[in-house]
Amino acid sequence: MRKSILVFSLLSLPLISCSTAFEYLPYVYKVDVNQGNMIDQAMIDQLRPTMTKRQVLYIMGSPMLVDYFHQNRWDYIYSSKKSGENYEQKAISIFFESDQIKSIQGDFKPSSTPVAKPNTDKMVDVPKRDLDKTLTEKFSDLF
Repeated sequence: MRKSILVFSLLSLPLISCSTAFEYLPYVYKVDVNQGNMIDQAMIDQLRPTMTKRQVLYIMGSPMLVDYFHQNRWDYIYSSKKSGENYEQKAISIFFESDQIKSIQGDFKPSSTPVAKPNTDKMVDVPKRDLDKTLTEKFSDLF
């Protein structure tokens, strides 16, 4: 019996040590894991006390958690684990009263001044193409 336990422990030792050995190997790709709603300070700065649920949905996206028993509370949670870095989690709860924002709690603090989202759309002028004949006109000319 003792012999079998000794053999088992000697055989399992390399398997146990592999998990720690792979953590420090160079050139090993580790996948970045992001879960939840992406939350940043620019999104929180756009929220105002008189906003409706629909406006919050437009700015923040759909909430991660909507409690069935507390319909007036929306929870947004974001967690990130990047290779070589610590686990990071950010959360924010938005409370509504009569379909308008009542309060905000969480890891972010809204700004006191109104902030407009900067427009990142780019306009491109496309020059007009000079087409002598369309494709069907060219085919009709052949016949």
